[in-house]
Amino acid sequence: MFKTKKQSIFTAVLLSLAILLVFAGFGCKKKPTANETEPININFWSVFDDKEVYDPIITAYKTVKPNVNIVYKKLTYEEYEKAVVEGLAAGQGPDIWSIHNTWLPRHQSKLAAMPDSIMTSAMYNDTFVEVASSDFVVDDKIYGIPMSVDTLALYYNKDLLNTEGIVTAPEDWEAFKDAVKRLTKTDISDNILQSGAAIGTAKNINRAVDILYLLMLQNGTQMVNSQFTQATFNLPDQNDPKYFPGTAAMTFYTDFANSKKEIYSWNLNMPYSIDAFIEEKTAMMFNYSYQRSYLKIKAPNLNYGVSPAPQILGAQKAVNYANYWANVVSQASQNQNEAWDFVNFMSSKENDDAYCKKTDRPASRIDVLQTQLDDPNLKTFAKQALTAKSWYQTNPAETEVLFNNAIDAIVSQQTTSSDEINTLAQQVTSLMR
Repeated sequence: MFKTKKQSIFTAVLLSLAILLVFAGFGCKKKPTANETEPININFWSVFDDKEVYDPIITAYKTVKPNVNIVYKKLTYEEYEKAVVEGLAAGQGPDIWSIHNTWLPRHQSKLAAMPDSIMTSAMYNDTFVEVASSDFVVDDKIYGIPMSVDTLALYYNKDLLNTEGIVTAPEDWEAFKDAVKRLTKTDISDNILQSGAAIGTAKNINRAVDILYLLMLQNGTQMVNSQFTQATFNLPDQNDPKYFPGTAAMTFYTDFANSKKEIYSWNLNMPYSIDAFIEEKTAMMFNYSYQRSYLKIKAPNLNYGVSPAPQILGAQKAVNYANYWANVVSQASQNQNEAWDFVNFMSSKENDDAYCKKTDRPASRIDVLQTQLDDPNLKTFAKQALTAKSWYQTNPAETEVLFNNAIDAIVSQQTTSSDEINTLAQQVTSLMR
């Protein structure tokens, strides 16, 4: 049977369409999108960590996302925050940067939250230690992921404790006071020859305010109100209107620098706390895990140990003080999703474990911390990370200055703990508004 003219035309049209579809790639593999092929540069700024720490992670990520180039830049702590803020304002800042765990209230407006498609707040809470959620999850939105969480611990000179028959480092503050009294040596003029512990002042003690914050939080001090608009660490305990936990913590701290007290072991004329510990002029000091690397260089033969920070005798729950950094993504970044994808990749179990081994730091992930509980160098810090706390600060640097000045004013007998705490509360409240 022969085709009609109309059928011939129809057949020709179909044939032409088929040819066009073949040349258009119909039925072939999907053409990659621009995001999968075009180079994307992600600038990552941080402090403390050398480029070599991140190189293996960046290389591994390159195998997954070959078109994404991670450019890491390390800055000094002194220049860091100012450089980031000015860079962002000029449109030349980083896509990813690191912020201290107390910086979120100060910089949240500059940050992009992590998309839920990458990680939800529920997943975050199950993966990282509780303090990370407290510091970096706001209204179920994630603003930062830490690689490590450090805490304040007690460093002690084994030889000096052994000499006094102190078999183990003090686990509570009552035992700590007893050890300080036994370890402190003075001459007839009450000059300190050997200090039991570096505690009590501010300007010559490394991280003095952190020790005070630890005491305040352990003592149940409500540092700020629930609206984050007022400092409340000067107010009485909600269950006991006659007891002021913040004031009591301040008094407890500064009494170690009060020559009229039995626990007197430090004063404003003592050398810097870390130097005193290295020179065996003090038997105990408080510090973070990163201090171990410094001691290894400066005092390789020093016979010392690290134990958990003392707790209040009889307390049902341990409270420790956190100090750490988290990686965040800039709101101004043109590649927020890619930046967050890399931050998430960095914080995987494998990469967090590798990072912590490389830097010798306690982890932020609960599953990695569990493996560090058997590490003789990190077990104290790993365990404490699980009970770490911090508090809301809108201007951490200025707050630290105010607390340092208050401590030394009390030690110099220029004011009382009660008066100074009230003044401090007013000053910190002003910073929050």
